[in-house]
Order: sequence, then C-alpha cells, then structure tokens
Amino acid sequence: MIGLRVRHRRTVALDAVDLDFGPGVHGLLGPNGAGKTSLIRILATVAAPTGGRVELLGDDISDHRKRAAVRRRLGYLPQEFGYYPGFTVREFVAYVAWLKEMPAAVAPAAVERAVARVGLADRIDAKVKTLSGGMIRRVGIAQAIVNDPDVLLLDEPTSGLDPEQRVEFRELLRELGGSSTVLVSTHLVEDVAAACTEVTLVESGRVAYRGTPSSLAALGESALGESADGVADGVMGVAGVAGDNPIERGYTAALRTHRASAAPTTPATPAASAWERTAR
Repeated sequence: MIGLRVRHRRTVALDAVDLDFGPGVHGLLGPNGAGKTSLIRILATVAAPTGGRVELLGDDISDHRKRAAVRRRLGYLPQEFGYYPGFTVREFVAYVAWLKEMPAAVAPAAVERAVARVGLADRIDAKVKTLSGGMIRRVGIAQAIVNDPDVLLLDEPTSGLDPEQRVEFRELLRELGGSSTVLVSTHLVEDVAAACTEVTLVESGRVAYRGTPSSLAALGESALGESADGVADGVMGVAGVAGDNPIERGYTAALRTHRASAAPTTPATPAASAWERTAR
C-alpha cells in the first residue's frame, strides 16, 4: 500500500501510510484508536480508503472485478464477529466456504479440517449458540481459514481465548505463516513475541515502528538501561519506561520516541496537519 489515507468524517484514521507485507506472520500493535482496525478493514476489502493505492496479491483492489477475485483468496476475522446462532459449527463454516465460492467437491473436507485445526472437532455439529465465548471466537478463526487463504487478516483473534488456547493458536499462526501472509492485530504483545516474524506499531494513524520482535525487545532493554542510568536523552527521549518484559518496554519506548519526533518544534498554521509539517 502506498499513501494509504482513511478519514472518518473529521477524524483521520490513517495518514499517508506506506506498508508492504510478504509471507509470514505480521503483528500489528498500537493503542486504542491508532488505526489498526481501519487498516485491517481496508485490506479485507470491506471498507474503501479515502486516498492512496492498495494492492493485494498483485491486484489493485479499487477495480471491482479484481477485488471480487481477491476476496476468494482472503480470510478475515473482524473484531466484532457476526454469526448465525441457529447454525451448527459445520453449517456456519460451510456457509462461509460457499460464500468464498469453494468447489462443492472439496468444501466438506475443508470445513472439517478448519474446525479440527481450531480444536472444535468434537463440537462440529453443536449449535453455535450453545458454545462459550472462546469457542465462538475459534469458530471465527475456522471460517477465516477454511479456504486456506493466501492472505489471512485477524483482528484481535485471541480475545476470549484462555491461556492454553492462546498457546495452541500461536502454533497455528506459525504453521499458517509458512505459506501465507498473516496479519494479526492485537493488544497482547506476548502473542506478537511468540508467533510473529515482524511487528508494525501504529500510532495516531501513522507507522511508529517496524521491525522484528527481537529488535523491539532490544529497544526495550536499551531503554531500561538508560532509565536505570538516569539518562534522559536516549532512545526514548525521557527517563522511565513501562513494561514487565523487554518487548513491552520496547513497545512503550517506540511509542514515546514516535510521539517525541512527531511533536511540532515550531508553530504551524491551523490548516497544516502534523504529517504535513513533518514532511516539509
């Protein structure tokens, strides 16, 4: 994506974002309202950008015909997952397979495989309305992977999962990332550290940091060392860093560094955005 811009009325959700994602598991981190869900929705083709260019699987998704073809190769789990409570798990995942135009000859086996991969094989013929919240979230993951997507988009996928289920989900992510591009939006940095090959941190609609989980953890260790030494002009620009582990501290350090660099140093006219002032 190049120059991606998304505006919701008077609010700029994404501001001239340039990003590209290849095969592997990519973690998308950021505070509430940073623009993570807006980015996921654009890539899922359920929302249109205000400006910029977005390509998925080599196709410009502004073209209706190409967008329809791309959707068959996508998997998407939104933050608010809608479902039909009267359907069984099998029926619901099969319905999504039909929406994705999967061949009838392969769809039943694909449904069973997707449900088994999220640990619900023994509940495949249970009504969705009888499942717990964590189980329903796993049904959402199953419908997202039923077509073995080339691009998998997951918005807060571990919400409602217990610790054991989260560990199993991380293993599934690593497996899926071997052949697909997986983008996971989450607030849980430990999930990113355990499963992702790359992390992108978004703050106020802009990319604040991009690198590997290990480099983000190293940033946290560096910031902690500077804080302990009383250094106030290092990687964070301020003393003190929050976080219980290196990657959490790196997250905090990267945010504070970005905020410090984005702050205007000279008065600007009201008509100019912060990004425009930085770009001058």
